[in-house]
Amino acid sequence: MVLEPSASKVGACADVAIVILNWNGANFLRRFLPGVLTHADGARVIVADNASTDDSVELMARDFPLVELLLLDRNLGFCEGYNQALAQIDSAFYVLLNSDVEVTLGWLRPLRGLLEASPRIAAVQPKILAHADPTYFEYAGAGGGYLDRLAYPFCRGRLFDTLEKDQGQYDDSRPVAWASGACLLVRRSAWQALGGLEPAFFAHMEEIDLCWRFWNAGHEVWYHGGSAVNHVGGGTLPKTSPRKTYLNFRNGLALLYKNAAPSELFSAMLQRLLLDGVAGLKFLAAGQFRNFLAVIRAHFSFYGKLSYWRKQRQAAKPRLRVSERPGVYNGSVVWAYFAKGKRKFSELRLLRTVMP
Repeated sequence: MVLEPSASKVGACADVAIVILNWNGANFLRRFLPGVLTHADGARVIVADNASTDDSVELMARDFPLVELLLLDRNLGFCEGYNQALAQIDSAFYVLLNSDVEVTLGWLRPLRGLLEASPRIAAVQPKILAHADPTYFEYAGAGGGYLDRLAYPFCRGRLFDTLEKDQGQYDDSRPVAWASGACLLVRRSAWQALGGLEPAFFAHMEEIDLCWRFWNAGHEVWYHGGSAVNHVGGGTLPKTSPRKTYLNFRNGLALLYKNAAPSELFSAMLQRLLLDGVAGLKFLAAGQFRNFLAVIRAHFSFYGKLSYWRKQRQAAKPRLRVSERPGVYNGSVVWAYFAKGKRKFSELRLLRTVMP
């Protein structure tokens, strides 16, 4: 690994490092990195390259010679890629920023100000809008991340594939169950205390696991609607990819097992297994045989590493029940959406939307 430093900068966010983990994203870097540099507000900008096989490194040397470049010797995935990159960066705050995100004027300062105002807050995300049409929320984060009681994720502004139009309904700031890894400002001390992202996740749901661990450790996770970015989405794996299906189902099981309160674990896991089975049969009925097999592979992978996940659960020290965590729907979002026809976040009744 090689870190090539650029000249130091002074500004309102000089203690922030914006870190873009890149893998074969030369087109996104060419398209969006200039905007990041324009709106960095004094923050360091670092590209950590995950052993790209396209012309990303050559592009950085030719077109962005003053941007700090950190070279990883192989593709470590999203989780371990960020873990190893951030271990080499000495800044009080990190921004984990996807290469396919377009930042906007003034996006960083509100996020930085929120963490400065409250030492308990470990992480915060901005409003995430669709790059193709910024009048709509984007799938990966939208207006803040939420969970149902079985740890199925959803967002304000997005239930499954239904996206809401941004009409200012989520311009507030509030605690959430999880914040999106597409654009996530994290307090370095909290990140280090928890050991960063779960490396076995590789990619997908890793930020949900991190944020759940933040809550269990006594930290807070927030959404700030006064900051907005535009996200392309699907830049690494398309939504219909069997590989993505595998990661989502495997990591979903691990997420729930690692972090659920002891008194709720058995019941939640049993119900989750049943619903995953239904999802697998739905793939089969739709002729999506590879996605059906991906669900089966995900379960066998989880069972095969159960001793590892047990150790991770012991390290995470889960303690908060469903009723004690902000941003949790005490029901099944799967049932609400597919059986009851609920399409908007406002149609769900959350247990707790703000801190007591």
